[in-house]
Amino acid sequence: MTPEQACHQPPSLCSLLRRLPLLILPFSLLLNLLLLFPPPVTRNTPPGIEPDRLQLLTWTHDAAAEAEAVAAVNCSGHGRAFLDGLIASDGRPSCECNTCYRGRDCSLLLPDCAADADSGDPLFLEPYWQQHAALSAVVVSGWHRMSYRTNGDNFISLQLETHLRLLHEAVGNAVTDGKFIVFGSGSTQLFNALIRSLSPDNDSSSSSLSNVVASAPYYPMYKAQTALLDGREFEWEGLTSDWANASSSPSPSTNFIEFVTSPNNPDGTLKRPVLPGSTVIHDHAYYWPHYSAIPAPSEEDIMVFTDSKLSGHASSRFGWAVIKDEGVYRKLNRYLKLNSMGVSRDTQLRVLKLVKVIIAKVKKQDDIFDFGYTTLSERWSKLNKILSSSTRFSLQKLPPQYCSYFNKIRDPSPAFGWVKCEREEDRDCAAVLLKAGIISRTGIIFEAGSRYTRLSLIKTEDDMDLLLQRFESLVSQEEPAVLEAIKLI
Repeated sequence: MTPEQACHQPPSLCSLLRRLPLLILPFSLLLNLLLLFPPPVTRNTPPGIEPDRLQLLTWTHDAAAEAEAVAAVNCSGHGRAFLDGLIASDGRPSCECNTCYRGRDCSLLLPDCAADADSGDPLFLEPYWQQHAALSAVVVSGWHRMSYRTNGDNFISLQLETHLRLLHEAVGNAVTDGKFIVFGSGSTQLFNALIRSLSPDNDSSSSSLSNVVASAPYYPMYKAQTALLDGREFEWEGLTSDWANASSSPSPSTNFIEFVTSPNNPDGTLKRPVLPGSTVIHDHAYYWPHYSAIPAPSEEDIMVFTDSKLSGHASSRFGWAVIKDEGVYRKLNRYLKLNSMGVSRDTQLRVLKLVKVIIAKVKKQDDIFDFGYTTLSERWSKLNKILSSSTRFSLQKLPPQYCSYFNKIRDPSPAFGWVKCEREEDRDCAAVLLKAGIISRTGIIFEAGSRYTRLSLIKTEDDMDLLLQRFESLVSQEEPAVLEAIKLI
């Protein structure tokens, strides 16, 4: 309808349409001004960076755009795309799907797919970092730390060392005052480095080897790595129980290096040394509030931690040891210098960023430990309810415990379920579960026997949902009374 036609309508409409250009003009002018002079974008300005400097960013734009584009790839919530992932035929990054999901966008659930609860892949923390994408992102220049050297001795970042000490103090899980810190490519590198550093030197007057031992069930890497790298200074000598017996008490000259995992992998219990006089390596990979209560800070002479279980970034391969004795510290650094010349400087930068985020959120909103604890305690509760209705399977007993971090008695939230098959005929528990579509890790490799098997509770939500479904189906086949109990869960 033209204005001329509108004038055949009521006078008010005719007048309005004639004034329409005048009404639109101010809005048009305002829109053009906004396009020419856009308002400043609110950003979280990094410490030490002037806000105006953000307007002058140059070489980071392309890298940021590339990272954002990959992060925006739709994988249906059942996978993710990566900067270094495969590229599809159309040039777009491909999705890498969770277990049992397939398809271009990971939307296809495979029927009859086995629930994979084998590995300790800490992907349960992936949603946390997705929620904190801006805070945890790192942009690295092409010339970042090209030298072998760093700003600290022994190839370590002094800032990262400082922040690790601050982290332990804030969490209250370890005392680092007056102690040395050594970096390693994951805790696995540190294990063998410590064994060698604690063993007699080749030119030592001592003819005794160091006997490496652990208490069952124990993390199988201790045995596998020690046996693989067996040298003239040490050897794997099995279980502490074999040496603790009166009939086989060691002589005072026998050297023991005892691995103590606390909380323990696989059963989540807090452990103490068994052999009097042994040199103890305390593996505290899981001594963080999302996996375990923290009754008090650990003050041991040798403590090993890993970022794999702290932040969930297993692929970064970063671990650290807290050492009291300077002699051990020096020998440890010599081994690491000759073995790898330190941990990747790029890894140290990434871990520094992650640790800064964790410290900033300690006991505040969006605390990673609260997020992790809530996730794992819910998973544990659901699995425990299903298996408590079973007469065929049992789960380790973990009582509520006081935690100094949360300042309360808290329920268990272990990284693993330690399952025992109770029926006489179920001698191979891992095989029983596999037949029911559940992949677990047999207790044999933990030297606990085939009646036990380990279930990982720290993988993706998809993995956990499928695990619970498979167990519900398996347990419901026992007796009608059990089925009724499951319905009440």
